[in-house]
Amino acid sequence: MDLEIIGIIVLGVFLFGYIMVASIDFGAGFFNAYSTLTGKQHILTKVIQRYLSPVWEVTNVFLVFFFVGIVGFFPKTAYYYGSTLLVPASIAIILLAIRGSYYAFTIYGGLKHRRYTLLYGLTGLFIPASLSIVLVISEGGFVTMEHFGPALDYWTLFTSPLSWSIVVLSLTSVLYISAVFLTWYSRKAKDWGAVKLLRKYALGWSLPAIITAAGIIVEMRTHNPEHYDRLVDLWWMFALSVLLFAGTVYLLWKGIAYGLAFVLLTGQFALAFLAYGISHYPYLMYPYLTIYDSFTNEAMATSLVIAFIAGLGLLVPSLYLLLRLFLFNKEYVQGNRDDHV
Repeated sequence: MDLEIIGIIVLGVFLFGYIMVASIDFGAGFFNAYSTLTGKQHILTKVIQRYLSPVWEVTNVFLVFFFVGIVGFFPKTAYYYGSTLLVPASIAIILLAIRGSYYAFTIYGGLKHRRYTLLYGLTGLFIPASLSIVLVISEGGFVTMEHFGPALDYWTLFTSPLSWSIVVLSLTSVLYISAVFLTWYSRKAKDWGAVKLLRKYALGWSLPAIITAAGIIVEMRTHNPEHYDRLVDLWWMFALSVLLFAGTVYLLWKGIAYGLAFVLLTGQFALAFLAYGISHYPYLMYPYLTIYDSFTNEAMATSLVIAFIAGLGLLVPSLYLLLRLFLFNKEYVQGNRDDHV
């Protein structure tokens, strides 16, 4: 297998890990803020805080690995994406800083204020929306080559149906993934009020999530016909993803096996993510950049692959211990321990 393929697979693993972990995190923040607005904070706040307390510090580890890796494996991405993403990336960094400050002040400093909670919840929507611009730009048609280098055409970006389809998908997916996981987590905590409310949220966001995903494929037909044709060739992977989606919704509807429902959801998104990645190959940005145009030298690539596999080897056991000692520890999840990591 070529080093280019190994490199993109390693990066894909970290990116998918970040998508799942961060989605739960972002959605939890939004639901916490929404419950404050609707007067239901007494139902959700405790279980959400028990989840966030040990997890918030490790969420961005996946993102750091991915960005270091993408520039390390494919140095030209810094040239093509660096200037074009200056504004959306800066917004995302500011929002991540606000989110980190909220964690620090509320979890360790004991600061409790309604407006901080609402601000924190809004970052859970704005961060995935700003980060999804990377996916939009990669489809081509939004970047022009000027004499000073690549430039982002903001008018095309903000008026493109594909752009808004991807942004809306990022929001609906975040809320759907988070609601399904938190329903399971609330069940483990035997917090039946939270289970009932979060199950309602999960079912409510399931249909928008699948509709917006289908909408992107429709928009791709006119925006990027080459990519659309490749997506159609992988119809069976999307069909399997839809079957897993149906299984998740069925279990939620019946109110049973919430853990299995989240496993099916993870499989659903993993299949869709894999199909999208395969159909996007070999482009990093249509039509300017492929994984072969921008790959680093062999020695550097080998070192990065070893380092990232070693990093994954440390990260996975660490996450397992986090889950075992905190998130799914019977005493902690039911609120009988108040440990903070």
